[in-house]
Amino acid sequence: MGPAPACASFRFYAELNDHLPPERQYRTLEKRFFVPSTAKDMIESFGVPHTEVELILINGVSSGFGDRVRDGDRVAVYPVFESVDVSPELRVRPYPLRDLKFVLDVHLGKLAAYLRMLGFDAAYRNCASDPELVEAAVAEQRILLTRDRGLLKYSAVTRGYWLRETDSRRQVAEIMRRFDLSRAFRPFTRCMACNQPLRQARKTEVSQRVPARIAEAHEKFLECARCGRVYWKGSHYHRMLRWIEEMRAAHPEI
Repeated sequence: MGPAPACASFRFYAELNDHLPPERQYRTLEKRFFVPSTAKDMIESFGVPHTEVELILINGVSSGFGDRVRDGDRVAVYPVFESVDVSPELRVRPYPLRDLKFVLDVHLGKLAAYLRMLGFDAAYRNCASDPELVEAAVAEQRILLTRDRGLLKYSAVTRGYWLRETDSRRQVAEIMRRFDLSRAFRPFTRCMACNQPLRQARKTEVSQRVPARIAEAHEKFLECARCGRVYWKGSHYHRMLRWIEEMRAAHPEI
């Protein structure tokens, strides 16, 4: 008869429970094992991506992803921005996840467009491979947004979020709430095509690149320094503005 397995208890807080089956949510869960493993491996064995974890307490002591979980340990796992009174040095990463730069997987093109419209730096290519997304997230310190939990389990990725919503407009509201971005709105300041910040342009500089009727009707223009695309406050601008107002009305918390 072999040795009895060791056992540790885990408790996941707030939205981390979204990754657990309903019958296991908001409960203390037991994890049986024969060899001590890292906190990261143990946490992800429950299906919770490490990228959504901000604080780990093992027996009440702040711990890192690489710390070993041993027999009898009690592990509490908190998400990013969880309302607990902890100082920055207690967190599992050296800096908070409030850097407003994102990279989105190939299935989130509409969300990328909405984020750019709101002024957020949202890198997106519809042909990007998983390794390319991981590389962009790491090299450019971007928050990886995805509907694929597996993509968030790459050990190199430290900043990421698994979207719960499937509708792109509802995803925008979800991101606004999740990363507390309501005060960071800067609509119509970024190129919808290539994600670059826009700059003011003189009418004489762009008049040959827009329809004559547009040049006659408008005095103020913006342009993208990278692709040269020109923007003005036309009907499309007003439709997008109405959508922003409707979203804020539907979701007053953002």
